Amino acid sequence: MLSDPIFLFVAAACLVVLAILLFGIASFAKGGEFNKRNANKIMRWRLGVQFVAVVAIVLFAWLRSGGN
Repeated sequence: MLSDPIFLFVAAACLVVLAILLFGIASFAKGGEFNKRNANKIMRWRLGVQFVAVVAIVLFAWLRSGGN
């Protein structure tokens, strides 16, 4: 499974979502001007990457179930 490119993509996408989420939480906790300017942008990035990750997970599950 670790040599499967779709699984590796899913794992990488999930890690990117986690990194963006943690960055957004840290920015929110710190507050300040940076958070005011970029909070919505960070959330949009997370939602976009999370959408890609969910689609990749569904694709991976569909392909592993036989594709029918």
